[in-house]
Amino acid sequence: MARGFSLFLALRYLKPKRTFLSTITLVSILGVTLGIMVLILVISVMTGFERELRRKVIGFDPHLIVVNSGVLEDWEKTAADVAKNPAVRASAPFVQGPVIVEFNNRRLAPKIRGIDPELERKVVDISGFIVDGSYELDGSKTLLGSELARELGATVGDTVTVYSPGNFNAILEEIDRIERSGDQSASVAGLKEMVLPTELEVAGIYESGRYIYDSEFLIVPLHIGQELYNLGPAAHGLAVRTSDPYLADQVRNELNAALEPPRFAMSWIDMNRQLFDAIRMERQVMFFLLMFIILVAAFGIMNTLITVTVQKTREIGVMKALGARTHQIIGVFLAQGMVVGIFGTAVGLALGIGAVRWRNETSELLSRLLGVEIFPASVYQFSEIPAEIVPSDVAIICASAFVVCSVAALIPAWFAARLDPVKALRHE
Repeated sequence: MARGFSLFLALRYLKPKRTFLSTITLVSILGVTLGIMVLILVISVMTGFERELRRKVIGFDPHLIVVNSGVLEDWEKTAADVAKNPAVRASAPFVQGPVIVEFNNRRLAPKIRGIDPELERKVVDISGFIVDGSYELDGSKTLLGSELARELGATVGDTVTVYSPGNFNAILEEIDRIERSGDQSASVAGLKEMVLPTELEVAGIYESGRYIYDSEFLIVPLHIGQELYNLGPAAHGLAVRTSDPYLADQVRNELNAALEPPRFAMSWIDMNRQLFDAIRMERQVMFFLLMFIILVAAFGIMNTLITVTVQKTREIGVMKALGARTHQIIGVFLAQGMVVGIFGTAVGLALGIGAVRWRNETSELLSRLLGVEIFPASVYQFSEIPAEIVPSDVAIICASAFVVCSVAALIPAWFAARLDPVKALRHE
């Protein structure tokens, strides 16, 4: 009975009467709604960023790499040592480093990734990313990232020219030898041969969905990478696939204990730790910063209830004189704040989920209207805005908003309940 009495009066006080008090109440509800909506949208996008980035990294990068302080001369022996670990499923050698690529007088400086096609398929199946052409890496063929191909203007069947650091190092050594010997005419042929670049046919174009991969890598056969870097039979490292990518740190520790220095293993988490830590920290900071929107709305609720308390002082005195208890008076104002919190939270929840659902369409619409790219892939590394709603995060956001609104309502409710009925009845 007491609860029904308190809720009845609370709803009566909240009923719109076209007064300034109703305007303040509406602003308070909008504040809670806006805070909930923005919090759900931002936290979902930040969570989507982290998880989508993990999926992209695991999809394109190996779970582990084993490297040396220099080049890995005996990668076959290292592969045999790594295979002794029961969590290792496959391994493949790789050569990776910067080169200069030229096509139709356009020059870019991406990285090559020299791989053994058959061994690499067991570690990272790049063939699943091919969007044009085929996964052919025999002879002098290459796979280009979609953004790299677009910037070069190259398509399947075209021939690109690749200059490696090995070319330039050899040129500098030859020039130095010529200057010391003084016999310039005899070395012209050798110098031209060193300048001669490698020409590769584009066999396919891949698209991983992450800008940095699609714009900075061209995949070549292992022997081409070894020739470009003058490695002979050596490799820069060994890519390793484990039974569970999320246990890569544990396997890394086991391999580091078993491998002889200077060989050591690194996990995909190690190679991207700074990025993951930055996203996680930004997510936490954004949560606390955006909670201030709800705190501002809570102050609006408190302001509303204080105003109601002043306006209804005489009525409060009458209720107390008729026998209303302290907890009933508190219940009236507390219920008023809770109703505002529940309504604002419910509407904010619906709008937040809708904003997450239509995030990319909204971004495209704003880009067309403003003439500005809202979500540039070159900056954020994704072609679309990733987002993932986590029920536990949504529950924490809604519960936090409700608690803040309730606490904001409790303070004026307590003061209203402690009014002296005699002084309240004399109030004008």
